[in-house]
Amino acid sequence: MNHDSPAEIRRTLAELGLTLKKRWGQNFLINPGVRDKILELVDPRPDETVWEIGPGLGCLTSALLGRCRLLVGFEIDHGLMRFLQSSFAGREDFALEAGDAVERWSEVRERRGVPDKVVGNLPYSAASAVIGSFAENGFSPKRLVFTVQRELAARLAAAPGGKNYSSFSVVCQRAYRVREAFSIRPGSFYPAPQVTSTVVDLEPRNQPDSPPVTALFQRLVQAAFRSRRKTLWNNLQAWSSGFTEGRLAAALAAEGIDPGCRAEQLGPERLAALARRLASEDL
Repeated sequence: MNHDSPAEIRRTLAELGLTLKKRWGQNFLINPGVRDKILELVDPRPDETVWEIGPGLGCLTSALLGRCRLLVGFEIDHGLMRFLQSSFAGREDFALEAGDAVERWSEVRERRGVPDKVVGNLPYSAASAVIGSFAENGFSPKRLVFTVQRELAARLAAAPGGKNYSSFSVVCQRAYRVREAFSIRPGSFYPAPQVTSTVVDLEPRNQPDSPPVTALFQRLVQAAFRSRRKTLWNNLQAWSSGFTEGRLAAALAAEGIDPGCRAEQLGPERLAALARRLASEDL
């Protein structure tokens, strides 16, 4: 089918008896220039496995097939699953996984192994859950390329002290180098969303910390940002997680962190250093 034609998309959906579901953010890319830019970012290689989250009607799928060793699609819509199975039947380089990627990715990773690349056009309702789940659980393909709403991209890439900087920013930036690659106008999709989208490029960072320290870091970050009006000290006091006030105070002093500051003033590395210090037997 012509994935760039709204008329053909409407006809295909009508033939399949499918209606678009707003909760799943079903906006199909119809701009070939944007599709080419996404492909350039993903840069699939003949020996690589690529995961695509939400292939929809197969716009990007068609372009990826033949460029990688295996393409695995995660599709939550059963009607679109049937269409994709029919469209790409018989291909040994294509596989589908039914269901919500947030719920399925860990099990699929255990069964298929870690992919080389991940790409997807993520609905706003699911994007933070997908990316957050990946970041929190150490999911580290070579590259992740996602189309998200501009507001979410701003949260992902936010710098300390900015209004968009949050615990989500910290956890994601600790796991990945985040780059806002380019914006996509609403008219590049059918149906057109009401907001501008941004393609974000995520590259995993090396994680020197042990799993227990990483888990402590994530709990500490959630506690530190629990109330933006409170100081770091007040938020951490309320949390404590088994640490005495003396140990909290000593860890802050050892890292040169003012207890009276607010969490949004601290970058991911300083919060990670604080978690390491709290976990250290030398404190």
